[in-house]
Amino acid sequence: MNTFGKILRQTADGIIAGIMIALGGTAYLSCYNDNRYIGALLFCVGLYCICIKGYSLYTGKIGYTLDKHGKDDISVLLLGLLGNAIGTIAFGYLIAAAIPEIKVAAAALCEYKLALPYWQIFVRATLCGILVYLAVDIFRENKTPLGILLCIPTFILSSYEHSIADIFYFAAYGTPSAQALLVVFIVLLGNSIGALILPLLKFGRKADNSPCGNL
Repeated sequence: MNTFGKILRQTADGIIAGIMIALGGTAYLSCYNDNRYIGALLFCVGLYCICIKGYSLYTGKIGYTLDKHGKDDISVLLLGLLGNAIGTIAFGYLIAAAIPEIKVAAAALCEYKLALPYWQIFVRATLCGILVYLAVDIFRENKTPLGILLCIPTFILSSYEHSIADIFYFAAYGTPSAQALLVVFIVLLGNSIGALILPLLKFGRKADNSPCGNL
């Protein structure tokens, strides 16, 4: 496959992953005022489908850049992120027009996010990054959705911040602003750092030859 074909494929994989997250986000917003617990569980459909089909989700891949950080790997990561943004934004505007109740719920959620201090947003995003990495890694290593079913509702009900989901929520809200872009950037940074924490510690464990190092 030529370079242009790879770019298209990698971006398309990112777009599909963005749509999957938007589908999960739509389910969550549908339950936002009635039962957030059910909504948090239904949100899992997005990441589960992504893991099963192998689509390119930035927050699911960034934690593995310590293992794979070649030119092609970075290209997959960044083009995937671009695709994630395209997919979530397009779906967000579409679903808000098709289901006005979604826009109302998105407005309440986004106004809450925009009122948070930036340092709180960063901390919440970092903790979310840890949980998303765990969810994906458990699936990769054990071929079980259990990590997704536990980690994803945990970050949602804990009010942690997920960058790709936030892009969808702000798009469904329909009011792009400099503040919203700044919030997404802070969340993206926090997600990235959070996703790299456990891999960094894992490398430390590999270098540990003491008996406790394998526990």
